[in-house]
Amino acid sequence: MTGFSFFSKEIMKFRSILILKVLVGLLLFEVGCTSPQSNSIAEVVVASDPLPSWNESSTKQQIIDFVTSTTTTGSPDFVPEADRIAVFDNDGTLWAEQPMYFQLIYAVDFIKKEASKHPDWQTQEPFKSVLSGDLSAVMKGGEKALLEMLMVSHAGMTTEEFGKSVNSWLQTATHPKTGKAYSQMIYQPMLELLEYLRANGYKTFIVSGGGIDFLRVFAEKVYGIPPYQVIGSSIKAKYDVVEGQPIITKLPEINFIDDKEGKPIAIHLHIGKRPVFAAGNSDGDYAMLEYTSKGDGPRFGMIIHHTDSLREYAYDRDSPIGRLEKGLDNAPMFNWSIVDMKTDWKVIFPFD
Repeated sequence: MTGFSFFSKEIMKFRSILILKVLVGLLLFEVGCTSPQSNSIAEVVVASDPLPSWNESSTKQQIIDFVTSTTTTGSPDFVPEADRIAVFDNDGTLWAEQPMYFQLIYAVDFIKKEASKHPDWQTQEPFKSVLSGDLSAVMKGGEKALLEMLMVSHAGMTTEEFGKSVNSWLQTATHPKTGKAYSQMIYQPMLELLEYLRANGYKTFIVSGGGIDFLRVFAEKVYGIPPYQVIGSSIKAKYDVVEGQPIITKLPEINFIDDKEGKPIAIHLHIGKRPVFAAGNSDGDYAMLEYTSKGDGPRFGMIIHHTDSLREYAYDRDSPIGRLEKGLDNAPMFNWSIVDMKTDWKVIFPFD
């Protein structure tokens, strides 16, 4: 995927690439998810050290102290189990997001795979540039080009068809830098944190700018998070009965963008309670962290800072993907914990 070099300052021109994450918010229903009690990658042993992939640091101790104080009966910070809500961004927080959002890579691969059925794509932009591998030209098409790519690859099919397409892609596609399957580009320390929280009565939710249906394809098997605890961007859909069978078809229209200020709104609409624990990695998560932190009682905000250029990627203020500036500047004001990926994590990905 040499075309990934296009991720230069070109994409900075339309930082609303969130629309791609968002429109990338166009996805489906639960498809073939297995129970986290069976073969979930997220299944870990909660032993004497509940976070074995974390180096001993103040950050790790802050997490353990918070969980202990909020779950110990008689503690002044005790939180009833019904209120133990933890929310996590996905891209850059639970799995990698470089060199571009994985859902957009899916769209690119889908267009290449389906090109033989659409000869007009050979001369029609942005598809012509996608097929020739000139993704820098695609970016010059701006939001309109991204929208066309995402609508072609996500809409106009039933939820079952879309789910099969995503599952097939996840089984065969590999990351251009690591060669790993995208479902293995997940952060082992965060898998441990998810399991640690659940073992202590917390309900874990994904609140992502990515597509709700795309995430639901793999969230339970990979993270141990069931589909009904996944919140994301979405496109509209319609219900029909075809030859006696009820179907839901995805439409090429935006329904909801779950990013920035949209995240607290989505939490209110889908969960109905303010979280106690929130984790993100970019300024797209700022509103969610702020909303969590300003609630009554004990609160925990966490930012994953990508500082490891060797084992993963190093980026923050100037990155078009996962830009982190406001969050870094204001973290002390909210007492947010900054996770330094390079120094806080012993390993990045499972099986490393």
